[in-house]
Amino acid sequence: MSKKSNRFSPEVRERAVRMVQEHRGEYASLWAAIESIAPKIGCVPQTLREWVRKQEIGTGVREGVTTAGHQRVKELERENKELRRANEILKLASAFFAQAELDRKLKS
Repeated sequence: MSKKSNRFSPEVRERAVRMVQEHRGEYASLWAAIESIAPKIGCVPQTLREWVRKQEIGTGVREGVTTAGHQRVKELERENKELRRANEILKLASAFFAQAELDRKLKS
């Protein structure tokens, strides 16, 4: 799976979202505002809609997981995976050494 390239700078994204918010009242719906502004920015309306949605979540206007929260969850999942792998290695090593101890000849 390839990583998406960020074609638009954060400044352009912020400006586009701000334009949608400022001109929202001039249109019948949020989607109409997005459809009007997206071509001016050079993106498709769905992309601009996603930027607006993320900004609304980040400011608490809309329910959802913030970008920072999402990144934290990913970090914790990665750490969890590493710890599970380390735990499995330790279990195998423990079993190996326990077996080696049982196989060792007793000294008389």
